[in-house]
Amino acid sequence: MIRVCLIGLGKTGREIANFLLKQEDIKLVAVICSADSDKVGKDLGEIIEIGETGIKVDGANHLEEVIFKAKPDVVLDFSSPKATIKNAKVFSKMKVNIVVGTTGFTKFAMKKLFVLTRKYHNAIVYAPNITLGVNVLMLFSNLAANILNEYDFQVTEIHHKNKKDAPSGTALKIAVEIEKGIKASQPEKEEVDIPIHAVRAGGVIGKHEVMIIGENDKIQISHESFSRKAFAVGAIKAIKFIFGKTGYFEMNDVINLKKILGDYLEKENSVLNRRYLGKRNGIGETQESLA
Repeated sequence: MIRVCLIGLGKTGREIANFLLKQEDIKLVAVICSADSDKVGKDLGEIIEIGETGIKVDGANHLEEVIFKAKPDVVLDFSSPKATIKNAKVFSKMKVNIVVGTTGFTKFAMKKLFVLTRKYHNAIVYAPNITLGVNVLMLFSNLAANILNEYDFQVTEIHHKNKKDAPSGTALKIAVEIEKGIKASQPEKEEVDIPIHAVRAGGVIGKHEVMIIGENDKIQISHESFSRKAFAVGAIKAIKFIFGKTGYFEMNDVINLKKILGDYLEKENSVLNRRYLGKRNGIGETQESLA
């Protein structure tokens, strides 16, 4: 049983809390929000409207006390960039692993998270977008940039009007993956500029789109979250992945995309080699495929 503490009870946090309570191999042992929140002292069930749960919401000013008492294995943080960095120092010192779903970090702040894992030998998963689908989009974007390095790339992201950071952490990460792909095929290229367009409107949960435009054709790769349950599914996967580990990770480690892609390419190469050997030995493609 993995003991989990959740920090943050915004729309995403409430959806995740509801999801965590339904897991058989995960136990939600504590919930924390900002010290001045009107949620402090209330039963979690009252906030997410499911009836009493026996879990009282605590304020972040009692962080160490809550962690000492609840003894979580993993903390899932959906608070704010400033609060997350402050919280991460406390959790790391107390040898608690962390899944960071907060966005809006500076590069310097992200380095702080990395350094914490080296100093205290705990584990952190940094997931600016914790949904599984958008991380597949990142992989596709990286591959496309590697192959179509002469094309122009642009990223557009749309979120609800109350989202504070713009562009989103996910959009910035997509741009980084595109840059990596281009530089992998053109190592001599020093600067890569990937324009990002951020739109804040209505109640859009989250949509990210990559446009890849050449002289004669265009490719579009997009991902859209229809429900915040997509975040909850990703969070559960990250919690299970980080349990018992040490080190710094991202969602591509959680999903193991590199291994999946590597296994696929290895399988395809094996099929091509068998076909080639079959033709050399006078065996038709049909016979070879049946073998």
